[in-house]
Amino acid sequence: MARGRAASYNDQRGLILAAAARLFAQHGYPATSMNAVAQASQLSKATLYHYFSDKHALLVSIAEGHVNRLEALVIDVAAQPQAPEQAMRALILRIVAEYADAQDAHRVLTADVRFLDLADRQRILATERRIVDAFAAILAAWQPPQAGLATPLAMLLFGMVNWLFTWMKPGGTISHAQIAQIVADLFAGGVPAVQPPIAR
Repeated sequence: MARGRAASYNDQRGLILAAAARLFAQHGYPATSMNAVAQASQLSKATLYHYFSDKHALLVSIAEGHVNRLEALVIDVAAQPQAPEQAMRALILRIVAEYADAQDAHRVLTADVRFLDLADRQRILATERRIVDAFAAILAAWQPPQAGLATPLAMLLFGMVNWLFTWMKPGGTISHAQIAQIVADLFAGGVPAVQPPIAR
């Protein structure tokens, strides 16, 4: 019988991904070498290759891991027995909290996805679309008159929160938890006031 991987394998893999995400976020994917990732991970290059075959494999794992975690929390929120407005607020709080703990991975996703192979990029983009669709469904259930605008409204939400990392700094005057509440309040107060465009 083949032996399973030790728990330390996944722990070490996570540490490597965190180090690589930090380097990619700081210096960009093209400018980061496997040598740099090995040094940041405090591993030999040979040991690094035991976990990841090349730099592209690191990029795929960072980007796909990030969107998979986001999709998992969307599924979890949607499965809870709660009113649609509470689901909308919970989802915003959960997404912003995830971004707070994954700023490097999120920066990599937004800046370096273009370096992915086509099949990998399409798979990750498909996950992103499912996330938007799930949030749009929550918006449509909350505000049926706005159902036709649910996807654009969902895209507006992600347009707000996707770029928090560009201006929110650790230890700043406002926390991610506070900004998440502000975003939720903006949506709770603003979406019902949106008037569907008049058909031409």
